[in-house]
Amino acid sequence: MPGTPIWPLTCALGLACLCACASDEPRRGPPPGEGPRQVNLFISPAGQPFRGKPGEPYPVAAWFAAADQDHDSRLTRDEFRQDAEGFFRILDANHDGVVDGFEVADYERVIAPEILPRVGGLRSGEGMDLRLDSRGGGGGFGGDEGGGRQQRAVASDRMIQGAGLFGLLADPEHVSAADADLSGKITLEEWRAITDRRFTALDKTNLGYLTLETLPKTPAQTVYERPAKGEARKRRR
Repeated sequence: MPGTPIWPLTCALGLACLCACASDEPRRGPPPGEGPRQVNLFISPAGQPFRGKPGEPYPVAAWFAAADQDHDSRLTRDEFRQDAEGFFRILDANHDGVVDGFEVADYERVIAPEILPRVGGLRSGEGMDLRLDSRGGGGGFGGDEGGGRQQRAVASDRMIQGAGLFGLLADPEHVSAADADLSGKITLEEWRAITDRRFTALDKTNLGYLTLETLPKTPAQTVYERPAKGEARKRRR
């Protein structure tokens, strides 16, 4: 059985062509070779992609609403677990109780291809500028005229890669990160363990629940919402 893809190798490719696309299909990524568009992608803490069309609200709210089963605007640990286990069942395509290397590869190629480098079909000036840091450097998600200037991500002091650009946590690949024993297979017990660790990391004040307003913004969300904020400032002036 093949093991989980080795992330240091994929990260070494530089994520030079990381471009997200809007899609009506909730589980599928953009067609290979399609040109870059405005980034409106959220990767849930479990690794599930939520995509919105350009101009629509950033889809972190869509994930939160789906996970908040009682619709009380509070995401409890139990609801967080149930959301993650629901995605585990999707990943476990053959329903044998584990997510194996084939299923991880299918996740990376088909379900959330935006988290992997794509170099095919890029034109001059397109792709991701990796010099993204808290000082505002780097070219952001380039490709359209002026897009590099308009879409400069504010990330952390360290390099953020893969799914970390679109998620609340810095894991570059949320699914394979659950493989604690590096066996190439992710059990439900491993999945539950990392789910609890992720909830604890997000519940910084130990309230026992999360709210949409207090969630950190993803680097991609910061980039995506910046043009709208600029327009609002212009209107106020």
